[in-house]
Amino acid sequence: MKKRYAICGVSGRALGMFAKPIMSTFSARSELVGLLDRDQARFELFRTRFPEQQEIGTYGEHDFARMVEETRPDVIIVAGRDDSHAKYIIAALEHDLDVITEKPMVTTGEDARRVMEAESASKGTVTVTFNYRYAPIHTKIKEMLLEGKLGRITSIDLNWYLDTYHGSSYFKRWNRVRELSGGLSIHKCTHHFDLVNWWIGQQPVEVFAYGALNYYGAEGEANPSKEDGRYCTTCEQTAECDYYSRWNSRSKNIQVQDDHLGSLGAVKSKFPYSDYRPDQCIFDSQIDIEDTYAATVKYSGGALLSYSVNFSLPYEGYRLAINGTKGRLESVEYHMPSRTPFPTPVQTIDYYPLFGSKETIHVVHREGGHGGGDPLLLEDLFMGEDRRRPYRILSGAVDGAYSVATGEAVWRSVKEHRPVTIGEVLKGAFSEKVLSLSGKGVAGE
Repeated sequence: MKKRYAICGVSGRALGMFAKPIMSTFSARSELVGLLDRDQARFELFRTRFPEQQEIGTYGEHDFARMVEETRPDVIIVAGRDDSHAKYIIAALEHDLDVITEKPMVTTGEDARRVMEAESASKGTVTVTFNYRYAPIHTKIKEMLLEGKLGRITSIDLNWYLDTYHGSSYFKRWNRVRELSGGLSIHKCTHHFDLVNWWIGQQPVEVFAYGALNYYGAEGEANPSKEDGRYCTTCEQTAECDYYSRWNSRSKNIQVQDDHLGSLGAVKSKFPYSDYRPDQCIFDSQIDIEDTYAATVKYSGGALLSYSVNFSLPYEGYRLAINGTKGRLESVEYHMPSRTPFPTPVQTIDYYPLFGSKETIHVVHREGGHGGGDPLLLEDLFMGEDRRRPYRILSGAVDGAYSVATGEAVWRSVKEHRPVTIGEVLKGAFSEKVLSLSGKGVAGE
């Protein structure tokens, strides 16, 4: 019998990452039965992309109960704007349905606690789609740590870089409003915090951070003029905007699309939404989030993370080092060689035993998004987790909550100029009852 899926939030991610695979690669065992969104135009976009699927039921943002009653889904996929996640995750759990949700699971520690409580009272479970775990280079690091190559983990250095193409895209879209995204310490950095949690098998305890808005917003140094309400596809100052000029030809007929829009990009400056444009000016005064962070995180097993992220740099990627009582590993990744203005090496892992010779490890690369992680994640989601792995890799609600709480603690520490504990962000959400739920385990298990 096919498993039935309904999607809440008909985003580009929902269409490409979930709807299309359900109706193609995994159609033998999966079926899409319903779509829910606040914008009717998104249903038209779905029908345009998938003209053979005209009969799938569509529902407004307040019609969740009716959708469940009429379509009888087994699983709810939550892939809309971040601030909508909690509402639909909790509603699904109240109907005893399983949930697959995009990261971040929610946008606040309070909502993370509410999700945990709803899951503990439900027959359903929550899966958070942290696809970075599935990149072959990242699973190899996990395996090395499980093998004890580094001994007890003492510290981690993780510096993440987003280039002016990708980094600026968050400031064109709804992500730039904290109320909608939780800020980038949640929307984006939860990916990074989850990776560290999973790699080292420890839980974050306390955070201290600094952060600032250095590049974007009205005070951005590259702002051609202080003026609100501009849009990239109609702006008359694009020639004076370095961020626009770097990635776009002077000819309006040759225009690089934002990598998060893909086939949803503008056609003659028109977007397939009723009340939203993803080409807003990156120098608008509406922006109320940071674009630069530096943080220290203390973990339950004694490890310390030194983390930074910057959303406006010449190239994209990260630099990682993990230190332990038996050695150290290092890895450097350039995410988008095609956008990097210099030659980039293939990513490897350098292993330095505390007493011995350096080893360089070459990892088999895979095709697909997020370093080859997306196809593997989809197989686990729609075919069941591959039990041959000696470790858990699908993320649960506890994992999602820890990553969100770390991101909120970063922001609160920036604003309050003090260390912030994960406990105060989650307010006791991780009771013994919650943590003992089968299949809903702690990060790194």
